[in-house]
Amino acid sequence: MAELRLGPLLRYVDGSSATFWVEASRPCTAEVRCADGARGTGRTFQIAGHHYALVPVSGLTPGTATAYEILLDGSAVWPPPDSPFPPSVVRTPGSDDATVRVTFGSCRWAAPPADERDPVGPDALDTLAARLASAPDGERPDVLLLLGDQVYADEVSGTTRAWIAARRGLVDPPGHQVADYEEYTRLYYESWLDPEIRWLLSTVPSCMIFDDHDVIDDWNTSAAWLKDIRATPWWRERILSGLMSYWVHQHLGNLSPGELSEDLLYAAVRETPDGTDVLRAFAARADADPATVRWSYRRDFGRTRVLMLDTRAARVLDEKHRAMLDPGEAAWLREQALQAPDARDHLLIGTSLPWLLPPLIHHAETWNAALCRGERGERWARFGERLRRRADLEHWAAFPESFEELAELIAEAGTGEHAPATVCVLSGDVHHAYVADPVWADPAQQPTARVLQLTCSPVHNSIPRAIRLGFRFGWSRPARLLGGLFARHGRYGRPAVDWRKTGGPWFGNQLMTLTLRGRSASLRLEQARETRSSGGDLARGGARLTTVRDSVITPE
Repeated sequence: MAELRLGPLLRYVDGSSATFWVEASRPCTAEVRCADGARGTGRTFQIAGHHYALVPVSGLTPGTATAYEILLDGSAVWPPPDSPFPPSVVRTPGSDDATVRVTFGSCRWAAPPADERDPVGPDALDTLAARLASAPDGERPDVLLLLGDQVYADEVSGTTRAWIAARRGLVDPPGHQVADYEEYTRLYYESWLDPEIRWLLSTVPSCMIFDDHDVIDDWNTSAAWLKDIRATPWWRERILSGLMSYWVHQHLGNLSPGELSEDLLYAAVRETPDGTDVLRAFAARADADPATVRWSYRRDFGRTRVLMLDTRAARVLDEKHRAMLDPGEAAWLREQALQAPDARDHLLIGTSLPWLLPPLIHHAETWNAALCRGERGERWARFGERLRRRADLEHWAAFPESFEELAELIAEAGTGEHAPATVCVLSGDVHHAYVADPVWADPAQQPTARVLQLTCSPVHNSIPRAIRLGFRFGWSRPARLLGGLFARHGRYGRPAVDWRKTGGPWFGNQLMTLTLRGRSASLRLEQARETRSSGGDLARGGARLTTVRDSVITPE
């Protein structure tokens, strides 16, 4: 009898259709049955001894919340008979629904077991799940945008480290880091089998994109880094397994049913008894020639467009032509951002790495990029490469031409008679949260739309106190002056935009929620905080989301 090993994850949802992702213990037919009579089936496909299915369901009733169950070969496996959570439901938007709630964040270590102390504090996603479960008919996100580092392949838990040690030992590289596909699956089990997370992902649709820790810290930071890592004997298996596991666990669910039906790789994997070799060949091609693969994608929620960008695998690393996005990816972004502007009220650009950083860090990264390109000679270039790796100088500012191109695109997309009310760049990565408002140096280029950088991280992680102080200082006036010295030494002129911080920095495990209603928009930042007993002691396992910022971006 087939058992449910992982999932279900509710991924894509529109007014009448949805997709559900599951992993089963053996080959079988997965079926989704909804209470309104809609149903769908899908045969599992096999990758490296694991069995997955992505089940499309059509014919859902718009504007409803419908409970569903999962069956494997006709036997019900979800919801569990002893589940303490409300029924998992799929909520479809109605034709007259004008409100979209987008909750986003990044960087989530898997939470430890409930009977262990959490060293980094309560998990914001766990805490969100607890709130939704306690009030299933209350306000909830229409979608979760998970902006990178869903798993940490290079920073595993003590439990996973012990499991790896029992499997192969830790003497040979990569030591306690994950080495192959099977070890990647362990990370997803540890993260997504958490009871609260499992229920949350079964009932709230999600969109995902990777960042560096999904593979390794500093992934694709430079051409020199890539040359060095490819010279190690363990890297090829690591990168192929990372791309394969990402495609299976995260990327497939980002696609609509229509896109899935046209995906040649998905068809090839499903048509063969074992799709491992087919997927591995794809991963090898994606690693050797990243421009042949597009991980970025688009989702539309009513009159809100979301563009999720791959800012890791799509990079051009040649020092003379560095770019955050390869030419094909950049052309795709431009087309999607400018397409049918009269049909949109809001444009959201999801990029794991912030476009606008604290000014000191921004100027340090552009300066470093100039050094590495050789603007100050070979000795400075070698110093710049060492500094880039040690200090993680690899955000949009480290790709100055790409930074400027995104500024130009945002100005163009946000200007004109049919401009959206807001253009928001949603990011994570930097383990704190803030809101930044850009102002274009040329007033003629200033968009009519409200433009914001919204950064929210981590969902469940930590940041050293010294780095907190550095981030705070990075926004200060002295830091701006110091950044100007970096820019002059690197021979960079004034960027196309200047910006100021209008919220934060906030530190803690947190989530941001954008509520978009017509052409109005509001923002809420919530942090997961431990609750205390009446005696002042920390309540065992108790946490709640506390509102830190609740503000209107554009009024009704």
